Parts: sequence; structure tokens; C-alpha cells
Amino acid sequence: MANKACARHILVKSREEAEKLKQKIDKGADFAQLAKRHSTCPSKKKGGDLGEFRRGEMVKPFDDVVFKKPVLQVHGPVKTRFGWHLIQTIYRD
Repeated sequence: MANKACARHILVKSREEAEKLKQKIDKGADFAQLAKRHSTCPSKKKGGDLGEFRRGEMVKPFDDVVFKKPVLQVHGPVKTRFGWHLIQTIYRD
């Protein structure tokens, strides 16, 4: 079972906004560019990159996606107390 992972995300205020951004990504838009333009998280400066973190360090709905869903696919919208996320796991160890 993986204990650490690297992921990037886009955090927005509404499900609708997250869904619109996911459609753009599905059509080939650049994840990092959309994160820089739309994300409300400070990680937007790095294209949404959160770096490496351990299981349990993120809020549970976020953690569940990163550690259970397929790697390199964009998942979401996922709701947490921070807002709505689109999440892409880069790798898991």
C-alpha cells in the first residue's frame, strides 16, 4: 500500500467552475496553465503542484482520491471544506 504520493490540483469555489475546467482539460487544455489562472490555492504559482506528501496529511476526500484512484487521470470535482478540487496524482510510493 502506498504511503506517499505527489499530486497537483486546481481549487475553485463552485462545482460548476470545477466541471467547466475539467471539460477543458478533457479537451486537451494544459492543467498547469488552468491552475495558474483559476485556482484559489497558493499552489497555483507552481501550476497546482503540491509536491510529495504522506497518506493522512490531506483532508480525507482529497486523500481518498490521491491514494485510491488511478494515477495521471484528472479526478473531480471533489468537495472539501476548502472548496471544489480537480486532482491529478502524479505518482504514489
